[in-house]
Amino acid sequence: MLNNNEKGNFLQKAVPYFSTEYDSKERFCSYWHQINEVVSLNPKKVLEIGIGNRFVTKYLQAKKINITTIDVARSLQPDIVGSVLAIPFYDESFDVVACYQLLEHLPYRNFQKALREIFRVSQRHVTLSLPDVTTVYRFNIELPRIRPIKKLISHPFPRSSVHNFDGEHYWLIGKTSYPLKKIINDINEAGFQILKTYRVFEWYYHRFFILRKY
Repeated sequence: MLNNNEKGNFLQKAVPYFSTEYDSKERFCSYWHQINEVVSLNPKKVLEIGIGNRFVTKYLQAKKINITTIDVARSLQPDIVGSVLAIPFYDESFDVVACYQLLEHLPYRNFQKALREIFRVSQRHVTLSLPDVTTVYRFNIELPRIRPIKKLISHPFPRSSVHNFDGEHYWLIGKTSYPLKKIINDINEAGFQILKTYRVFEWYYHRFFILRKY
């Protein structure tokens, strides 16, 4: 569980959601993926954990998707005020659980517990995104009469550095002690099969995981 200082830090994440700086062009590219991954699963009931500025929520609602929101920040006016560490719903209550750019705001010791709670309330699928700072090169080639080629190529010899808590993030994929392999192993140990994982081309800081329960 979170101690009092950690709870305070977690609640502070609500502060920038409605600032001009927060909603960058790159972030809106990530919103597209957040929405598309949920819609492509054709769910009847969705749980969104951590609602941010509600952009994704409102879009999914406009598409007539039954979506319930939960967040620790009462000021964001979620449907349910609560924590991902103790989700107040019965087992398998939702077809899809969406959790975007949230779990890194918790100490890593809580990662498995959060994943198990998400696993418990999902019937089948989870869409998850986490920050990834592993070095990549971005290639975008456009030639006449040829389909554009967009590709992210990982650095063959990435150098990781130690992550110190920055007031928001307790850990980041690609930092020392948090390699992608470790995150994948922990997701698998929580009972999930990773159907796919990728980084958003326009904002490769966001890595998506599309999960299915075994």
